[in-house]
Amino acid sequence: MKQVSIIGVGLIGGSFALDLKHFIPEVHITGIDQNETHLTEAISLGIVDQIGSMNSLKTADLVVLAIPVNAALKILPQVLNLISDQAVVIDMGSTKEAICKAVSTHPRRAQFLATHPIAGTEFSGPSAAINGLFKNKTNIICEVEKTLPNLGESVLSVFKTMGMHLRFMAAKDHDKHIAYVSHLSHISSFMLGKTVIEKEKNERNIFDMAGSGFESTVRLAKSSPDMWTPIFEQNKDNVIETLTEYIQNLNQFKAFMEKDDFEAVHNEMKNTNYIKQILKGIA
Repeated sequence: MKQVSIIGVGLIGGSFALDLKHFIPEVHITGIDQNETHLTEAISLGIVDQIGSMNSLKTADLVVLAIPVNAALKILPQVLNLISDQAVVIDMGSTKEAICKAVSTHPRRAQFLATHPIAGTEFSGPSAAINGLFKNKTNIICEVEKTLPNLGESVLSVFKTMGMHLRFMAAKDHDKHIAYVSHLSHISSFMLGKTVIEKEKNERNIFDMAGSGFESTVRLAKSSPDMWTPIFEQNKDNVIETLTEYIQNLNQFKAFMEKDDFEAVHNEMKNTNYIKQILKGIA
């Protein structure tokens, strides 16, 4: 795997490029991005070796799509049309069912591997790229059986070298589960931030009182709406289901307080403390 083209040189694509350079020193990375400033920055930071175009894909061993999920849907079929018979394409989006369906009948479907490394920060752009971002992170691989074994194994080997833990599941199951543990978390953060911003209009001192708990809870509200809106759109049904359950729990908590039933409030929190054991087990 010596020639790699990365479409989208932001946080995920850039971090993947840095890890490739670390573990495969002889690799040559071409960057493709509609944002010319990002490309210039990626070159200056040593993330990519040269700026490329869609024609560059013809000589690539590996093509990485690290772009918003709506853009990936449109571009992936074009990418598969351009690559050589020996190349493999991966995407790193947060939704998997739609993109797998988009190429389900493509003649080169077997040269595509659907992946979702669960890693990242609230920041974006090439300057946000981090060495070792994927170490000890889980990477969800979907429909691996539909990828040519030799091509799939070559990519999975790279993931393992980077220190990722691999999980395999159906694309539909991935989208349902990720709605709970990722998509709902982002919505909660955005809406908490919105609530506080609206209140702050009348109470100017509110942010002076905000501690580390508030800061950590709204951290995800710094995430890019350009990236997250398409994710919510593609995973709409699952996200609505999780929101419905979340709102029910919030309303129940509110009802306990309205009734001065603080024993129930205490029990709700005590029972939820069990999540510490769950997270400890996957840390």
